[in-house]
Amino acid sequence: MKNIKYILTFLLIGIVFTNCTEEKYQLGELKAPSNVAVAISVAGKTTANPNGDGSGDVTFTISGDNILASKIDFNANDAVDLVLVDGGKITKKYTTLGLNTYTVTVIAYGPGGTSTTITADVTVRSNFTPDSAIVTALTNNASKTWVVDKSVAGHFGVGPWTGSLTPEWWSANVNEKVATANCFYTSTFTFAKVSSTAYTLKVTCPDGAFTKTGSLTTLPGIPASGDEGCYSYGGATGAFSFVPSSTGISAATPSTQTSILLSGVDTFIGYGSLKKEYEIMVINANYMYLRVQGTETGNAWYLKLKPTP
Repeated sequence: MKNIKYILTFLLIGIVFTNCTEEKYQLGELKAPSNVAVAISVAGKTTANPNGDGSGDVTFTISGDNILASKIDFNANDAVDLVLVDGGKITKKYTTLGLNTYTVTVIAYGPGGTSTTITADVTVRSNFTPDSAIVTALTNNASKTWVVDKSVAGHFGVGPWTGSLTPEWWSANVNEKVATANCFYTSTFTFAKVSSTAYTLKVTCPDGAFTKTGSLTTLPGIPASGDEGCYSYGGATGAFSFVPSSTGISAATPSTQTSILLSGVDTFIGYGSLKKEYEIMVINANYMYLRVQGTETGNAWYLKLKPTP
């Protein structure tokens, strides 16, 4: 009886194996995107204004075969910053004043991580006249000196660069840095109106500059490594311009939608940052609230300043 059971068992196993068919899977041919092109539309472009209406707005539309996703870098002359293009269409506001040509890089992604890269040039004009009230508040239409206001909470703060407009990650208490980095409060920032279109910023640092080190600052002479703090730096003078904010923040948030754009690498406001565009969130004769992209990716820094007596 046992032998019969064993025989039947082996027969059943054999039947199961002979009836199992091996599944074959095929990945298919991986084709990189082809016929990739980018259509460029400069806002307000006409025969009379071939480089646009001065708003700096440019719309890019990406097309091609086998494209699953695409990214774009708006300016090959600065650091690579690939932005995801949702639906193959995206608008960029260029804020560098005057007539400028930018080399745009588009990467189209296909199946299995394949990709195709193309470049294109766009020439666009950006004209911008700041609100006279902002100019007056900042410079007094001549010269005006500001300092970080250590007497108020939140004079320095950190939050996410996108998705929030508050320093929700950390906010300084009154006199927060006096004991550890008092240079943060003794450095002064003098904004001057030289002409109707020319402005300068003079940074004076009697106790050094409050900054990070190495690749996390642009200031010359700062050590290659070290903790955040005060470092020997006397200051500098450089030009700045008013530009439309590049962040896209609505005026209702609040934001003046106007930024202070510093030239060169020697000047800063409050904190020796890598970025040189400081968005003016609020400004009046006695108060200025700024937002700047932090040194770490994804961070926004907030600064509150007041005029010197």
